[in-house]
Amino acid sequence: MNVLVTGSNGQLASCIKDLAKQYDGLNFIYTDYKELDICDLSQVNTFFESNKKIDYCINCAAYTAVDKAETEVDKAFEINATGAKNLAIVCDKFDTILIQVSTDFVFDGEKKEPYTETDVAKPISVYGASKLQGEIEIKQTLETYFILRTSWLYSEHGANFMKTMLKLAETRDEISVVSDQIGTPTYAGDLADVILKIISSKNTNFGLYHYSNEGVASWYDFAKTIFEASNLKIKLNAIKTEAYPTPAKRPFYSVIDKAKIKSILGIETPNWSESLLKALKAIILRNK
Repeated sequence: MNVLVTGSNGQLASCIKDLAKQYDGLNFIYTDYKELDICDLSQVNTFFESNKKIDYCINCAAYTAVDKAETEVDKAFEINATGAKNLAIVCDKFDTILIQVSTDFVFDGEKKEPYTETDVAKPISVYGASKLQGEIEIKQTLETYFILRTSWLYSEHGANFMKTMLKLAETRDEISVVSDQIGTPTYAGDLADVILKIISSKNTNFGLYHYSNEGVASWYDFAKTIFEASNLKIKLNAIKTEAYPTPAKRPFYSVIDKAKIKSILGIETPNWSESLLKALKAIILRNK
């Protein structure tokens, strides 16, 4: 099977590349925006026409600068909504199954228990709204799709919270981190494995699913565990969101329920603290 992976320089696509050799039956085609601009419908159509049959398209291309999106509204919607729509249109034409990655930021964070797939999405940021619009465009265009909402994605690749904390620890003795935003850190390597298992098993239980690692944490908890697991001695202060204002609002609670993906797709979800150790080991190996 031929699998197109857009946004190939991002952390999720990089994790897919790391795991690709474990899936012998899959042939991967990696593109970034230079090879394939998903915002250009005619270019997407031409790409699909000129390549051998594409069985799956994993859309890892996304505008993920949450705060910047508040001032770059058009750009965020162009990539996250129009880009998703273009892929859906062309996937429908070429009988390709689309796998779209979405976010816990489609929720407002007012709930006090994990969000399910049937909960009403009410984004409170431009980023969240643009990702939700991408979901809507896909649902209106396709029947053969998987939308996977995930949360607090990090890995040994790209820019993310874990790597930022490790970098700050090199130059600072003290760091303050928000403690009243609650969610679940999710290792991109685990999400990549879930996506490839869905493809290799040829699962046809299409639809919207939530996937993150298990457990609940604040950003402060996440940072504390990063430093402890890395044996880094640093003073860590817990602060409230109001003490660290950002252009974009974040949901105070965005834990997502994984019951559906566990029961229907048979997916396992390791605890976030276990997966963090895998990511930290991967960084050590990359730096050798």
